This record gives sequence, C-alpha cells and structure tokens, in this order.
Amino acid sequence: MASTPTREVARRVFADEFNDASFTFKESDDDRAPVYLLLPTGAKANRIFVVGTLTETEDVGEDSEYWQGRLVDPNGDTFFMYAGQYQPDAASMLRELEPPAYVSVVGKPRTYETDDGEVNVSVRPESISLVDEATRDRWVVETAERTIERIQAFDDEANEYAQMAREEYDLPVENYRRTVVGALESLEEEQRDGSEASVAE
Repeated sequence: MASTPTREVARRVFADEFNDASFTFKESDDDRAPVYLLLPTGAKANRIFVVGTLTETEDVGEDSEYWQGRLVDPNGDTFFMYAGQYQPDAASMLRELEPPAYVSVVGKPRTYETDDGEVNVSVRPESISLVDEATRDRWVVETAERTIERIQAFDDEANEYAQMAREEYDLPVENYRRTVVGALESLEEEQRDGSEASVAE
C-alpha cells in the first residue's frame, strides 16, 4: 500500500510578511515534490493558516466561476485568495459568505509574476471556515508568538532557511517584529474599545 505523504504543517504568518515573500523552491527533483514559499523570517511554507476579516468577495472568472477573496489581518494588510473549479468547497464558501466576516483559511501559497516582473503571492484555499472573534484573537496571539520564534532563530547558523532568506531577500527581519507589535496593539485596542462599549451600554 502506498504511504500517503505527511501533510505539511500549516504556517501561521501575518499578511505583511506573506506578501513580502516571493521566492519558491523544491527540496527534491521529484515532479510531485512540494513547492515551498520561503518566508523572510527564515521558514519554508507549503501551507499556511490564516484568520482575519473577509472584507470582499468577487467572481473574477471569465468563462467559469473564479472567486477572489480579500482577507484582512489586524494590521490592515491583505491576503488575496483565489478559488475556482479545482477548489469547489472554498469557491462555494466565497460565493455564499457575506462580508465582513471572520474566517479561517488553510491553503497553499501561490506566486505569479506580473507583466512588469514583480512577483505577487496569493493563497489557494483548501478550506475556508466561518469563525468567531475569539478564534481570530487567538490566531493573532499565536501568530505573533510563531513570528517572534522565527525572528529569534534567524541568526542561528544552523538555520538553513534563514540563510536562504538572507540571500534571497534584502529585508531586515526586524520589520516583522514591528508587524507583531502592531497586531498585538490593535488587538488590545479592539478589546479595550469593546469593553468600554459594553460598559457604556
């Protein structure tokens, strides 16, 4: 019986760092080998797990349905995701959901080159679920922790992906510490405003 390939861990990443990532690679010559996106904080991502506010959905397909979704994280940065006939569950969720809504998405990073040579990155969702605010808040805290862990391991000489990130990206890793701080501050602000609103009621 053929062994099923182990599913890759889905990385938690804020949109700011995800959108800065443009370099993809394989770790073997096998046609079926997973394609990894190299995160600027020095980790490989074959799948990502994100939670945020779905602000917009649009059918951008010409001949058949092809849905675009915009998912915004607490810093106001956007993940773009696209689902068509090969992602029927995700496409039907994008068709049915009424923005704004909190959703969680597990999907694969996809890069494509624009006409002017820029590399853009988007998410090809495997699953999209409606979630509550508490789930979104937990994701923000856990993603902040994972990002800080990657930043702290960045200067470890044994960290081959950090070495690769230094070669591929001219991006100070400290940028993403600011992303983390911004996300946590906006969460605190929301919670403070929320508790003030409930006191005022």
